[in-house]
Amino acid sequence: YNSMKYKIIDKVTSDVMLEIYGSSPKELFENAAEALFSIICEIKKVKPLKAKKIVLKESNLENLMFSWLQQLIARVDIDEMFFSKFNIEKITKESLTATIYGETITPEKGKTVVKSVTNHKFKVEKTNKGYRATVVFDI
Repeated sequence: YNSMKYKIIDKVTSDVMLEIYGSSPKELFENAAEALFSIICEIKKVKPLKAKKIVLKESNLENLMFSWLQQLIARVDIDEMFFSKFNIEKITKESLTATIYGETITPEKGKTVVKSVTNHKFKVEKTNKGYRATVVFDI
């Protein structure tokens, strides 16, 4: 083995990359939330029993998306809830007001713990078809 102490055979990937679409910022943000929770839990089994309000302010749409997703991830721990319905009531390039709906966490509805949104390849862009976001979650 000569003087080698170790070598990495295989690096396990610990992230999920998604592309999210929407015809408007409202739809893009709602779809992004749905995409996130489809990773976190069995979203179709989560009932929209309790409502929580989210209000965010940022410098631009891209930062707003980043904050939105981070806030949603944090809310799983803070509220001990899974969410399945997302209603963006008001959105501009710099702020949003939303109500999200869900129920108390139950282990059998859980799938993957998402730790955070990463800056890796993160992008929100306007396309000729609407809006597209590229997001990588650390799991």
